[in-house]
Amino acid sequence: MSLKKLTPILIVDAIEPCLPTWKSLGFEVSTSVAHGDTLGFAILTQAKGELMLQTKASLTEDLPAVAETKPASLLYADVTSLAQASEQLKECRVLVPKRKTFYGATEIWVQTAAGQILGLAEL
Repeated sequence: MSLKKLTPILIVDAIEPCLPTWKSLGFEVSTSVAHGDTLGFAILTQAKGELMLQTKASLTEDLPAVAETKPASLLYADVTSLAQASEQLKECRVLVPKRKTFYGATEIWVQTAAGQILGLAEL
């Protein structure tokens, strides 16, 4: 299994108030998903990296088992083989078993022994 990319997800009350700070650091919104009348999720990119923002409400609706842990942040990893990654991380507690996302990825969500939440996705 090879890790292709690791991206932090910051969990926030609202995305729109956060955008000016990240834009001042050179980030631009490359992808966004509405949640009701506001943004629920956004991917921000710049030359040196990527960052995701997700609202607590969106997380609760999309991944309730993850939201129950009340995270301030998450990590999202693109991997070459979800089966291999799952096997290598079998000591982790599975919060969300393998599922297919609306954007075509197959993913699982686990909690490490130290408590970090990690999403693993194969596109």
